[in-house]
Amino acid sequence: MVEFLIRKCAQIARYVPGKSVEEVKRRYGLKKVIKLASNENPYGPSPRAVEAFRSYSDLHIYPDPEYRELREKIAEYTGWSYDRIVVAAGVDGILETLFRLLVDEGDEIVIPTPTFPYYHVLTRLHCGREVLVKRSDDGYRVDESIFDAISGKTKLVIICSPNNPTGNVESAKLVRELAESTGGVVVLDEAYVEFADRSIDVDADNVIVARTFSKAFGLANLRIGYALLPEWLVELFKAASTPFPISTPAERAAIAALEDIEWMLGCVEKIRAERERIYRELQRFVEVNPSQANFLFFKSPIENLAEELMKRGVIVRDCSNFVGCDRHIRVSIGKPEENDMFLDALKEVLG
Repeated sequence: MVEFLIRKCAQIARYVPGKSVEEVKRRYGLKKVIKLASNENPYGPSPRAVEAFRSYSDLHIYPDPEYRELREKIAEYTGWSYDRIVVAAGVDGILETLFRLLVDEGDEIVIPTPTFPYYHVLTRLHCGREVLVKRSDDGYRVDESIFDAISGKTKLVIICSPNNPTGNVESAKLVRELAESTGGVVVLDEAYVEFADRSIDVDADNVIVARTFSKAFGLANLRIGYALLPEWLVELFKAASTPFPISTPAERAAIAALEDIEWMLGCVEKIRAERERIYRELQRFVEVNPSQANFLFFKSPIENLAEELMKRGVIVRDCSNFVGCDRHIRVSIGKPEENDMFLDALKEVLG
């Protein structure tokens, strides 16, 4: 048994999060460090969400297992059917339950690369077989080659849009054709959809749309995800899900955030404006991809750029451990003064 577990764990690439501010301060003896590595909302959540979280005191009581009020608010916000909405601990929790429910040993998972590394972790953990599809050189889109990767063993096709780490949005036409081409399930990860010009509106019996409160709503620490499922999958999902996946204080915070949409929209407006400013600045000296998310993705002209920026108090995401990446960097959009600090450090490193 021990040898089996050692072999299995050796096949699983652990998800590596971005460095923390305190870790970088200790390592380099710095007093000021900014973190632009984890795609967080730099303005934080609505004050009403913070107050709703703080004011809940019945911590000895389990949450409502149906999360009725939150699902009603999500239905109102998205226009989705209330009966088809489920909640979980972030998009990660949605994915974990789907893999637990749908993936057996040897099943094929089609993954366009580069993309969110946790898809690879879950595939290997559940003994699935990764079928990797290289994105196009033109803006990292998923192109027609993905249809050649679909087979009778395909269980899941995972599309991230806007894609992490490249920032591009896929077309509804592509997702619709994928759904028609596979006997499996298409999972559409729209964690960053609020920052994009459009969402992907495809309602099919084998399409799942997953979203989160972690990004635009600024509630990353509370781990609140939700998804729209086909009717046939809802009860099966609930049976396979962790009991009480989110706490009542977290649920109350999410409800309050949805009751203060103007705060979120204001944050998104500021982040998008800064995204376009930093994109124009970066174009002057690196190869940067246009983005519909709250980050930018570019190829560094030098080795160890992320390390050099950390020495100057700026944490960005080194994407070298993302499948399909080389000397690529992902930088989250922060407040204007944080973005200026990043640009100054980058210019200093690149000379």
